[in-house]
Amino acid sequence: VTFTARGVTEGFHACHCKMCQRTNGGVSLSVTVPAKDIDWTGLDHVRRIRSSEWAERAWCDTCGSGLWYRLTVPGPDAHDYDIQIGLFDDANGFVLTKEIFVDRKVDSFDLAGKHEMLTEAEFLASIGAEEGS
Repeated sequence: VTFTARGVTEGFHACHCKMCQRTNGGVSLSVTVPAKDIDWTGLDHVRRIRSSEWAERAWCDTCGSGLWYRLTVPGPDAHDYDIQIGLFDDANGFVLTKEIFVDRKVDSFDLAGKHEMLTEAEFLASIGAEEGS
């Protein structure tokens, strides 16, 4: 699976939810790319799972690499791709702009700098989802 992304912003976010901790072995670091600005090849190798009532996750079934997380609820960010930073050929220059699920983070994962920090409840409210879904 490969992709070409256009107009990628330098801002990325960190997610501390339990699912990200399990699938990534810790915090998930990703950059949001609008669906219209990304072209995928090899999609026949992609496997997806609806990981909650409001999102899906995808991975390469050949190598196991995590590919994306996407909101599936209606809204301005629905269907954009949150792409793992490690998938970019050059991940330099990205800047942390937001942490989500900060009330779920492992206590040793303190990320430096000033940026937006949302609890689970605050994040879910921002996307119109309910806790526990």
